[in-house]
Amino acid sequence: MTEKKKGFPKLLKILLLLILLVGIVVGWIGYSAFLGASVTDKQEYLYVKTGDTYNDVLSTLKKQQIVANPTFFDYVARRMEYPNLVKPGRYKLTAGMSNRRLIGNLRGGYQEAVKFRFENVRLKENLAALFGKSFEADSAAFLKILNNEEVAMSYGFNNDNFFSMFIPNTYEIYWNTAPDKVIERFHEEYDKFWNTDRKEKAAAIHLTPQEVSTLASIVKGEALHKDEMPEIAGLYLNRLKKGMLLQADPTVIFANNDFSIRRVLNKHLTIDNPYNTYRYRGLPPGPITLPSIAAIDAVLNHSHHDYIYMCAKDDFSGYHNFAKTETEHLVNARKFQRALDARNIKK
Repeated sequence: MTEKKKGFPKLLKILLLLILLVGIVVGWIGYSAFLGASVTDKQEYLYVKTGDTYNDVLSTLKKQQIVANPTFFDYVARRMEYPNLVKPGRYKLTAGMSNRRLIGNLRGGYQEAVKFRFENVRLKENLAALFGKSFEADSAAFLKILNNEEVAMSYGFNNDNFFSMFIPNTYEIYWNTAPDKVIERFHEEYDKFWNTDRKEKAAAIHLTPQEVSTLASIVKGEALHKDEMPEIAGLYLNRLKKGMLLQADPTVIFANNDFSIRRVLNKHLTIDNPYNTYRYRGLPPGPITLPSIAAIDAVLNHSHHDYIYMCAKDDFSGYHNFAKTETEHLVNARKFQRALDARNIKK
C-alpha cells in the first residue's frame, strides 16, 4: 500500500510534466502560426487577381514561396475566416511579417497603390502597353478603350485628340482598378490640370486645351532642352497667326510612321497625310506624342518674338538657330546640312 502511494505522485508528476510540455509545444506552434515571422524575402508583392479563390491564393503563396510554412498560414487563415473574404489587389510584403498581419491585410483589402509614372510616350499602343505592365488588365483591354470613339466623345474628345487627355505625371492607382475606371481617373486629373489659369491662357492665344496639347506635342518633338521650348512655341504660334504652313519635321516623321528618320528628305515631305504640316495648313488632327507638362506650359507661356524659321544648330547641341527671314534661315539650313553630310547622316 505504501509503495502504491509513493508511485502515484511520481506518475502524476510525469503526467503533469507531459501536459506542460504539450502545452509549451502547442503554445509555440500557436505563436509561430499566428505571430511568428512567416513572410519570406522571396517576393515584394502578393498579387491576388480578380476572381481568385482562397485556393488560388494558397497556391500562389506556395509557388512563389511567400510564406515559410504554408500549413501554418492555412491554419491561421481558416481561423480568421479568410477563405470567405478574399479580395483582389496588390499587397505589399515585408520579410518577417506574421501570418496574422498578412491575413489581416488580405481580409481588409489593404493593398498598396501602384505609383504609375509615364513620359515620352509616342503612341496609344505605347501607353496601353505601360498600363498593361502596371495594372491587372492587359494592354489589349486598355487599347480597346483608347481606340473607342464613343468613349473619347464622352469625355469631350475624338479619336485623334483623345490621347491628349493623359497628362504625363506620377499617379497612385490601385492595381486591380478596371480599365474604364483608370481612364475615368485620368479624366479627373485632366480637369484638375486644366484649371482656370491655363484655360484663360489658352483662350488668349485662340486655342482649345486639346489644340494646345497638339501644338505642345510638336514643341516637345522639336526641343531637346526645356529652356528652349517657349521660344519654339512662340515661333509656331507666329506661323499660325500668319496662316503659314507649320512645316514641322516631327509631324512629317509621324505621318511617315518611321521614327528612325534622322534627316527629313524631300521624299518624306510628299506623303499625303493630315499630319504632314508641309502639305496641310494649321495644326494636325491630334498630338504626335504625349506632350509633357513643360511643353504645354511652354505654349501657354510662350516667348514673344518675330521668329518664323528655325534650324538645328550645326554643333549638334540640340539647340536651334532662329530666323525672321527666309534668307537668314537658308544660311542656317546650309550650315546644318553640311554638318549632317560631314557625319554621313543621310536619312
